[in-house]
Amino acid sequence: MIDYIYDGTFDGLLTCVYNHYYIDRAGGIYTGDSYQPNMLWGSMTVETDEAKAAKVYDAIEEKISAYDLRGVYKAYLSSVPGKEMIILRYLVMGFRKGPAISSLHGDPVVKDFQAILKKISVEAERMLQFVRFSVMDGNILYADIEPDHDVLELLHTHFCDRFRNDPFIIHDVGRGKAMIAYQKHWYITDFDEDSVPRLSQEELSYRDLWKTFFDNIAIKERANYRCQRNFMPERYRRHLTEITHPAQDRVL
Repeated sequence: MIDYIYDGTFDGLLTCVYNHYYIDRAGGIYTGDSYQPNMLWGSMTVETDEAKAAKVYDAIEEKISAYDLRGVYKAYLSSVPGKEMIILRYLVMGFRKGPAISSLHGDPVVKDFQAILKKISVEAERMLQFVRFSVMDGNILYADIEPDHDVLELLHTHFCDRFRNDPFIIHDVGRGKAMIAYQKHWYITDFDEDSVPRLSQEELSYRDLWKTFFDNIAIKERANYRCQRNFMPERYRRHLTEITHPAQDRVL
């Protein structure tokens, strides 16, 4: 048994799965910055091998299902501690059980895996509700987000269809990357605060109107802060245009 240390990529994770079967069983799978030496067994740094990763990728699709292959990738995008071993245990079981594994909801291995999928699906759904776009110079739509999980890639279908003729950027501030899209073509790249376009004058005018509207319709005496926080968690509020105004932050 051995601990595998990989580069954090999906291909790197699949390479670790390959090594688990053909080199030595994995006691744990870690990224370099999260690894703590184990007193019981040694460790091995895994070089990502695209050929090995492709074999595992194809095996998941053929021996388990395309549905589970998508699920494995979604689970990889999560920030759940120990996700790599949860994925590995699910795949080991899946290679034995085949497509039936996804219906074994009572099994602890399946429950742990499906719990990750639920967390990342809920996060992606919330992003569809709470993403706020601003019009920047050049008529580029820009939105910044700070999700717990790496859901950026899961948003492209919805927003590429919604803004099919408008260039837009969705910036994951915490991870320093962004999805850039135009006419249903999209890619994800590194992106920092210095790359953010400037707000257009039209956007600034509409923001003032929007905040004034909220100031005037709010009934401060009937504000229910606890209820508001339940429906709109604090970590989303800082990116919502309508509640960036100091007066509004007390009401909404």
